[in-house]
Amino acid sequence: MDAELVEMEDEIDAEVDEIEPPPAAVTFSRLFDAEAVLHNSPRDKKGTKMGHHRPATRSKNKRSKPDDNADTTSEILGRILLNGEVTEDDINQLYMILKPVCQGCRVNTKDNPNCFCGLIPPPNGSRKSGLWQKTSEIVNALGPDPSEDLRESFDAPAGLKNLGATCYANSILQCLFMNKSFRNGVFSIEPEVLKEQPVLDNLARLFAQLHSSNKAFVDPAPFIQSLELDNGVQQDSHEFLTLLLSLLERCLCRSKDVNARTIVQDLFRGGVSHTTKCSKCGNESEASSKIEDFYELELNIKGLKSLDESLDDLLSIEELEGDNQYLCEACVTRVNATRSIKLRSLPAVLNFQLKRCVFLPNTTMKKKITSAFCFPGEINMAQRLSEHSHKDLIYDLSAVLIHKGSAADSGHYTAHIKDENIGDWWEFDDEQVSKLGQQPFGGSASTREVKTAKNEPVDHSSSAKETVVLVDENHTDSGQLHMSDSNHNSHVKTFSSSDAYMLMYVRRQSKGGEATSGQSCEMKIGINGSVYRQGTGSSLPSHLSEEVGKSNAMYLKSCEEYKSKKESELNCITERRQEVRSVLSEAPVQSLLKPYFWISTDWLRQWADSIIPENIDNTTIQCLHGKVPVSMTSYMKRLSAEAWTILFSKYDGGPRLSKDDYCIDCIFETANTKARADSYRDQRSLMKELAEAALARECFDGKLFYISKTWLQQWLRRKNIESPCEADSGPTASIRCPHGDLMPELGPSAKRILVPENLWHFIHENAMAVKPDDVVGCSAFPSESDPCALCSIELKEAVSSEDTLREFKLKQRQTHEKLAMNKNMALYQDSRYYLLPSSWLSKWRSYINASGKNAVSVELETLDSVVDMLMCKEHSRLLERPPDLLWKRGLIFQKASATDALILITEDDWKLLCEDWGGIASRGISARIEVNNSLEDDIVAPFEEMPSSEEHVNIHYEVNLGSSRRPIVKTSPPVCEECIGERESTELMRKLNYTNEDICVCFVRGKEPPKSILEASGSISDPNRRTSKRSRKATYGNSVNLNVSGSTSIYQLKMMIWESFGVVKENQILHKGSKVIDGETDCLADRNIFPGDVLWVTDSKIHENRDIADELSNSNMEKREVNNLLSAFSRNDLGLQMAGHGPFVYKLFSEFLFYVGDNHILYITYFSISTFGVPSEAASHLKGKGTKNQKKFIENG
Repeated sequence: MDAELVEMEDEIDAEVDEIEPPPAAVTFSRLFDAEAVLHNSPRDKKGTKMGHHRPATRSKNKRSKPDDNADTTSEILGRILLNGEVTEDDINQLYMILKPVCQGCRVNTKDNPNCFCGLIPPPNGSRKSGLWQKTSEIVNALGPDPSEDLRESFDAPAGLKNLGATCYANSILQCLFMNKSFRNGVFSIEPEVLKEQPVLDNLARLFAQLHSSNKAFVDPAPFIQSLELDNGVQQDSHEFLTLLLSLLERCLCRSKDVNARTIVQDLFRGGVSHTTKCSKCGNESEASSKIEDFYELELNIKGLKSLDESLDDLLSIEELEGDNQYLCEACVTRVNATRSIKLRSLPAVLNFQLKRCVFLPNTTMKKKITSAFCFPGEINMAQRLSEHSHKDLIYDLSAVLIHKGSAADSGHYTAHIKDENIGDWWEFDDEQVSKLGQQPFGGSASTREVKTAKNEPVDHSSSAKETVVLVDENHTDSGQLHMSDSNHNSHVKTFSSSDAYMLMYVRRQSKGGEATSGQSCEMKIGINGSVYRQGTGSSLPSHLSEEVGKSNAMYLKSCEEYKSKKESELNCITERRQEVRSVLSEAPVQSLLKPYFWISTDWLRQWADSIIPENIDNTTIQCLHGKVPVSMTSYMKRLSAEAWTILFSKYDGGPRLSKDDYCIDCIFETANTKARADSYRDQRSLMKELAEAALARECFDGKLFYISKTWLQQWLRRKNIESPCEADSGPTASIRCPHGDLMPELGPSAKRILVPENLWHFIHENAMAVKPDDVVGCSAFPSESDPCALCSIELKEAVSSEDTLREFKLKQRQTHEKLAMNKNMALYQDSRYYLLPSSWLSKWRSYINASGKNAVSVELETLDSVVDMLMCKEHSRLLERPPDLLWKRGLIFQKASATDALILITEDDWKLLCEDWGGIASRGISARIEVNNSLEDDIVAPFEEMPSSEEHVNIHYEVNLGSSRRPIVKTSPPVCEECIGERESTELMRKLNYTNEDICVCFVRGKEPPKSILEASGSISDPNRRTSKRSRKATYGNSVNLNVSGSTSIYQLKMMIWESFGVVKENQILHKGSKVIDGETDCLADRNIFPGDVLWVTDSKIHENRDIADELSNSNMEKREVNNLLSAFSRNDLGLQMAGHGPFVYKLFSEFLFYVGDNHILYITYFSISTFGVPSEAASHLKGKGTKNQKKFIENG
């Protein structure tokens, strides 16, 4: 390659030597016509070449410097145009060849082709992107390094990835995996069983990854998804463990391997009984003999300091005396008795659940107990069995589940677990796993940290609510010294923690290899005590080992690929940076005698800043003649032959533009363009004075021409014009009529002005130069030109038509004065009236009152068609009810309506409107006023008809108190109540079934709401009335729009208000108008709450505030309890229980119905009645619960 480069360099030097030096002057016999020479580079509207501009962001705030070369360049171009020749000195100055080589400029200078500064950053600098980006950012762009997650040693356990809020599950899974017996039991499950049980399959795969994966942490997503858990919701670890063991027990029952099938029962299940003993006869109740299974023992810790005290509290004897006496079956009377819990059998793995969360009735909130709690490193449970064992039953502490945080419904779970093989303790905090040493909380033991994906140090003393109290020969603390029993004399290590949530103890094996046991306890440790004995290693079955092997191979391959890619990328960048620095150091041309080449600045900049540059592209600086135009001097650099040789040999491309490739044709073109621009600028300055005088209406001698006044004003506003542009076209386009003549001045946009002849010729020449074929826009109209006769006639006719229309509207307003002004007129019993829709009258008023620019072309329907729309086709009766009437000062008036109602007009108005608007007077809907002597009907009016405003209230009382007569409207034809009733029923059903609509809720901080809120809340919303966007978005102080449906319950609405304003639902007093909305089971449609309604709520402040998460978590817990109850029995079993114990089961279900909520009420009610045959009295009770719609559902089947 080097030889080829040398050979190519020699060839280029030879070519340079063969080039003859240019003559002192180049003479041309004639000047080039500027219009005959075209440039191949596109230009924008300002004449600047496009594609050569970079945003000058670095100097955007600098003061612009005057162009010192502008005058020199103009002088040179003028001299070239005058002499008709281009000298070498002219070329050196025009192409700025004589400019010095820059040294240390901050930015690259455009007006110096010898400047190569700013193309690369300084030695210690960097850029945001490209070749000179920071190395760390370049590496980050490659993506995460998989080797950072590499597991350094299999002596250290692997972590589990937190998927959002799955720390509770991760901690439990680590506790189960670190139990070797359980782990080996999972590994022994047959492959065919794993295929049938996704939960078991994903658990086995997860354990296999934790066992043999090369990664420092494992993704538990497949297992979490198989359990259908929400990654974003924090759960209780104790509840998760209980449900998980129950699920695994059911799934494992299909295994044919005896050891795998009973692994959960053998390791975790124990037995207790609730014993009630008569103090008189000594007999125990029948239920005392029933043994209940447990996976963990729940211990109270409130007011208790140690595990022994909590166990004593659990197994304490309760005296049943007084009102709480026991009905003894043997004594057949109520007697004193004792009640207690007895441990019948203990599992190999004994879990203690510490009840740190307690419910506070006063605040209806849960609180976490954060007091310190002591527990021993080992405990002897022999004396706590119901039948005491003569042998020790020693359990060693194997795991401590930690709940960090002061709140009961939030926080973070971690686990401290002991390695059964070497006895070291480890802290499992999701992905991060740290070695604690020989103590569960570190203490004085080694706290060497194991590398994890996060590589963050763990501070074991910062959480230090966990404190370690070691009671041995090195750490003496008489207050913490604990002797487990009289037979166990060695000192026991005791630990204290304020965050310990669950304790896991594993039973110690005897020296002979069998577990110590009580007399009445049959328990197992391991699987048959042979293959998977504690202390032995675990091995993966073949199907799991093969899968983990493939996963490890893929992972290691990805690590190698990333490493190789990173090394290749960094090597490439290093080589490129060295190349750029080397070429730029050779780029400047040191002497005028040396050969050089032109190169595009844009390409050079891209090459110096790209990791993988493209081929050389000089087409942007090449003119139509294949050479370098003088206009591109600011967009190219003068490169030495050595630098060009290096670039061309590696990147190829072109074209090659050498020292003598300057374009003489383009130089003359530029000179001609410059001369024309100067001439145009001077002429335009003179013409501008004439145009200003013409607009000032000054008089001119000689011939005058018309041009558009608007066009001339815009022509004057343009500045810095060096040549005609498109805006110079069409000076008379707007004053030329369609017939080719002068437009009358009354026409639209026909304003014109007279200009002198020389100004017209200047404007006309420039317009034709821009658009030579535009004859219409450049029509000449001398001052003696007459306006177009045809257009004048048309304009006069249009003016006459407008006058006629104006007179018609005026006549309408005068004839129907009160109707046009929308005045409410008094009505009389002996007069005939007619009915018209208010919508038609509104259009009619808009039409006759509009004038000038406000006049709109409204097409009004004929009165005959309006009457037809008001009649029903089936019965030929009226489809709308007439307006309501009221008394006011002894007269009868129509009551105003917010909807599209009917309006009473006089007989004279009706007849005159029929004449003008296409109606037959005899087909109208006539009406008469009658008075009904019924005071009772008027006083006892429905709520919807009660007036809301103050004026209407006064009118209402005046009507009721001042008169005993009620005016009504009798129509001919009569009102069709049948069709109206059917339409209103359909509309009501539509209103009740709305979905995803908004209502407004206002939070009022006082006892009484503002008048605006009360009026808005008390008004009756009509869904048919379309409101403007502004009114729909109206707010009333502290308010919020809530998206609801007709089926939304009041409870759900209160939960939304709770979330929006922070007012607990028990303190909410919800109103619609002046009416209080109470209860929680009704839906919004039941309470006549419709879209657009405004409700207001106040805070009673009776109950203390609590977090809305408590309500949601309690609701979820109650739903889970109901689901567990339904899934605990098969349909047949529950059916038998209901058949034998109907009232009990019915009562049980009714209790759950009380707590769950609307959806579950409906589900359980239907499920119970249809499946289990609930007795009729139970069914009737169930039907009494739920919303109205749910009752209707139950009654219908």
